[in-house]
Amino acid sequence: MEKLTIPALRRAIESRDGKALASFYADDAVLQIIDQDNPPSRPHEIKGHNAIAAYFDDVCGRTMTHRVENGIADGDRLAFTQACTYPDGKRVFCSATLEVAGGKIARQVAVQAWDS
Repeated sequence: MEKLTIPALRRAIESRDGKALASFYADDAVLQIIDQDNPPSRPHEIKGHNAIAAYFDDVCGRTMTHRVENGIADGDRLAFTQACTYPDGKRVFCSATLEVAGGKIARQVAVQAWDS
């Protein structure tokens, strides 16, 4: 298993490798998604490694490109931005912050915006 780093996250995200991406998450991790359908007062929460792995299987299985544009790591925190494009040209932008414990992602908050 690869160590959690920005370059390792970039490789997993950009190659659409859901299994590698899921391997970075702790068993009890929480992924919180905020977007137009899930506002800050009612974010979508995906809890637990298995549920997060299923989410990434779905996202990585879609025909689209993913590009990590910026990333920074500082102690037990990481952050990155990601730009995605569907074949029809629709774009998605995501900004994510991650809390790390024991070398695994314990909590992630992702704020995403979609083309209309």
